[in-house]
Amino acid sequence: MHSGLRKGVLGAITAVAVAVSPLAFTGTASAHGSDNAVRKLVEAVSGKNVKKHLSAFQAIADANGGTRVSGTPGFDASRDYVARKLRGAGYDVTIQPFEFTFDGYKTPPVLKRTSPDPKTYSYGFFSDYVAMGDSPAGAVSGTIQPVDLVLPPGPTANSSTSGCEASDFAGFVPGNIALMQRGTCNFRIKVDNAMAAGAAGVIVFNEGQTGRTEVDLNPVLSGPGVTIPSFFARFSVGQELAAAAGTTVQMNYDPIVETRTTYNVIAQSKRGNPDNVVMLGAHLDSVQEGPGINDNGSGSAGVLEVALQAAKIRPKNQLRFAFWGAEEFGLLGSEHYVAALTAEERAKITLYLNFDMIASPNYTFGIYDGDGDAFGVAGPPGSDVIEEDFEKFFAGRGQPYKATAFTGRSDYGPFIEVGIPAGGLFTGAEVLKTAEEAAIFGGTAGVPLDPCYHSVCDTIKNINDKALDVNSDAIAALTAKYAFNTGTIPTDPAPAPAARSATAHTHTHKPADSAG
Repeated sequence: MHSGLRKGVLGAITAVAVAVSPLAFTGTASAHGSDNAVRKLVEAVSGKNVKKHLSAFQAIADANGGTRVSGTPGFDASRDYVARKLRGAGYDVTIQPFEFTFDGYKTPPVLKRTSPDPKTYSYGFFSDYVAMGDSPAGAVSGTIQPVDLVLPPGPTANSSTSGCEASDFAGFVPGNIALMQRGTCNFRIKVDNAMAAGAAGVIVFNEGQTGRTEVDLNPVLSGPGVTIPSFFARFSVGQELAAAAGTTVQMNYDPIVETRTTYNVIAQSKRGNPDNVVMLGAHLDSVQEGPGINDNGSGSAGVLEVALQAAKIRPKNQLRFAFWGAEEFGLLGSEHYVAALTAEERAKITLYLNFDMIASPNYTFGIYDGDGDAFGVAGPPGSDVIEEDFEKFFAGRGQPYKATAFTGRSDYGPFIEVGIPAGGLFTGAEVLKTAEEAAIFGGTAGVPLDPCYHSVCDTIKNINDKALDVNSDAIAALTAKYAFNTGTIPTDPAPAPAARSATAHTHTHKPADSAG
């Protein structure tokens, strides 16, 4: 992170209106009423219409097993909905197929406490538990047997030796389910020892100190050879399962790994200078665990409604709108698209704007840190201008905003890797809202910005209407501004008009490997 002086801190941001019109942008606009066209586009994009698209995505998920994950009928129906709307508005629409490795499950995983007090736990990295990488399929029921647990946890992280020695399993009853705690040895050692002791299944839970309470982002078993279902759970789940002697659970995991085909949807305006392409994008897919209405139905719906309304203007620059597939598998759709462009085609893309989660229920208004002053990682030249233009929009609305890290962890990543200026908006995922943020943006401190991130509850009820409306207007404002620039965007902006935060976060779809 950048050290030293910054343009300000989050506490300095207020919601007091400033004397800047949301349409007073830097850069050169064309003549013939372009300012009026910008104003009309912002007025035309209503949160109510954006939410109609979210209702359509919800209905699609409801009809397809509760998900819109790439490689399934739920995604394909989402693709068809977006493509149909864009074609109807007059765009040239391309459906771009590509193959990817679908790594998911045939039936939803199960971790259920059957006694005492039956309880079903939720699956997902930001929920209660996940299957560890390389866990085999399995359906087992049995009695929980704790293995050398440290409860309450020790004062320092990475100190528990639970399951690390064969001697930890002295007296283990074959057929029981081994409950172990994260700590000094890697997960595979724990699971190998449990198998040798005759365990029918394994649950490893996080250790419990600050920063070691949630589901690990990538709990791997490092190759084949495991023969029993193996789950990783958050600390609170392990603590519950260890609380009563004789607790019984049911485990079920039915994985599938295979090559599937999914798609990007690309829509291009018939008008505008094809040598100056203004491009916007959002990923259309959800995770398998839920319908993905905030992540990322919200960004897709906002971009879609802006595209439908922008079809009524005559842009100076060509407009291009992308709806990406397989983002949740590692930015695969946008990576495929950018890799397939020739150098000449890449050079024609003036900028790329990305919108991944714009309606989180406990939101902050996050703007990607294009100039790098808050986080020390800047985008290609011009990204700073995009950030400043978004800032001016929010300032003109009297809305607070903050910087969010610009690290390439959403679909703008492949664009900045090839030098294309980029920016965008993000209202937050699994990170807890701070008291400082709650005082500025409202909402609840100590609660995730999106409590349903990557979960079954990411439904139409998981949307903040104000955030959706304001951010959709921001998308419209910058789309219209850049549509009417007579040249490329400037790269020498004036100082930003207000302070920004140095404590924002992005959500991550490319988790790092983890040890035990």
